[in-house]
Amino acid sequence: MKARVLFGVFGFIFVLLALYVFPPIVLEAVVAALCVIATCEVLGSTKLVHNRLELLLAMLVSLGLAVGHFTVLPLDLTDVMQGLVLVMLVGSFAIELKFHDSMKVSQVAWGFFGALLVPYLLLSLLRIFQMHYHHGSFIVLLPLLAAWGADTCALFSGMLFGKHKLAPVVSPKKTVEGAIFGVIGGTLAGLACRAVFVYVFHMQMPGIPATIALGLIGSAAGEIGDLSASLLKRHSGIKDYGHIFPGHGGVMDRFDSVIFTLIVMYCYTLVL
Repeated sequence: MKARVLFGVFGFIFVLLALYVFPPIVLEAVVAALCVIATCEVLGSTKLVHNRLELLLAMLVSLGLAVGHFTVLPLDLTDVMQGLVLVMLVGSFAIELKFHDSMKVSQVAWGFFGALLVPYLLLSLLRIFQMHYHHGSFIVLLPLLAAWGADTCALFSGMLFGKHKLAPVVSPKKTVEGAIFGVIGGTLAGLACRAVFVYVFHMQMPGIPATIALGLIGSAAGEIGDLSASLLKRHSGIKDYGHIFPGHGGVMDRFDSVIFTLIVMYCYTLVL
């Protein structure tokens, strides 16, 4: 628990530095690395993709999608997406034809999932961050704090008050009480973040009703993301996706709820 708390504190400090102190390329490069590792974890650690060529292709496509978000490159994201889908489609079926006797077609489907969907969700962080006309570099903190606030509140409230199992087969330690307090905690974290930006930095942010709605929906979505990632782990018979983060596990162990909360916030910014 000590390692988990310490890494969480230092990790959050690094996030603040990456958002507001370091040049944008630092955040973009870090997120790109997270995308590639997340793809490797979802497909490799779970053994959903056994073929090494298919796994390598998925990781390269994931990297390409992340690079397509770099502001220093004059790339159109739509063109990048179309190109990568084509590369993944042709490459995956070429590998399937080569190894058809040992590779199931389902690995192609999982390859698309890990190479495109998972990084696309995580890259919502960069798409929000790059929305300068919406104060994206500040708004992006709302879903991060909502997700991590919900995780923290769910963990400790579940330890203190948890009596009713939320999903005993998928994640035995999660409780209904922890989930409820997690959603409340994530919403309060979002409200606290908004208050700082509005009253300290005098910035225009989503209104209180919108922030509450985003906090509730985003935190609930984060819970679904957490359980979904746990379902894959349970199906694959593993405890953690990796060990890159001390006390937290792998990238997907730390960002499973974040990616779902991020996409909720990204969809909200699109309709502003």
